[in-house]
Amino acid sequence: MVDQDKIRQAVTLLLEGIGEDPNRPGLVETPDRIAKMYEEIFAGMGQDAAEHLKITFPVQDNTMVLEKDITFYSTCEHHLMPFFGQVHIAYVPNGRVVGLSKLARTVEVFARRAQLQEQMGAQIADALMRHLQPAGVMVMLEAEHLCMTMRGVKKPGSRTVSMVTRGVFEQDAALRQNFLLMVGR
Repeated sequence: MVDQDKIRQAVTLLLEGIGEDPNRPGLVETPDRIAKMYEEIFAGMGQDAAEHLKITFPVQDNTMVLEKDITFYSTCEHHLMPFFGQVHIAYVPNGRVVGLSKLARTVEVFARRAQLQEQMGAQIADALMRHLQPAGVMVMLEAEHLCMTMRGVKKPGSRTVSMVTRGVFEQDAALRQNFLLMVGR
């Protein structure tokens, strides 16, 4: 999905634009390195979360399932700078669960795109609702945005927290509170 030739051309223009010599020994291979890196960090562009959520397992108990502290790295679509942190995902099964690693893989699908944190949380929640059909989903993201911490206002260590609720989590305040207690917030 990534066009490495276009990326190499763009990086060369960028280097020239900031006053660098793209033929300088330390920079000669930079366009190639960045093209390969972008193929990796934007790999989610060509992926579908359904691939990771299609195999489920029956369960008798439909109590909340929580996977917390899923580390992610993404790229802010406004500045093309990294943001990174943890995602906490809970869902109330409707007779079926998915393998725990599949939740982390679903996070990766959406994190590896030019992205907004709030949008990413909604995409994760909606994918789980669509493919697992649980009674409800809650997704919490906590992230540091380099577009805010190393430029602009320059407040390193500040974190943005966003939450998305679907289904029973929207109506049940006690269930939301239980999620927050389990996450440690």
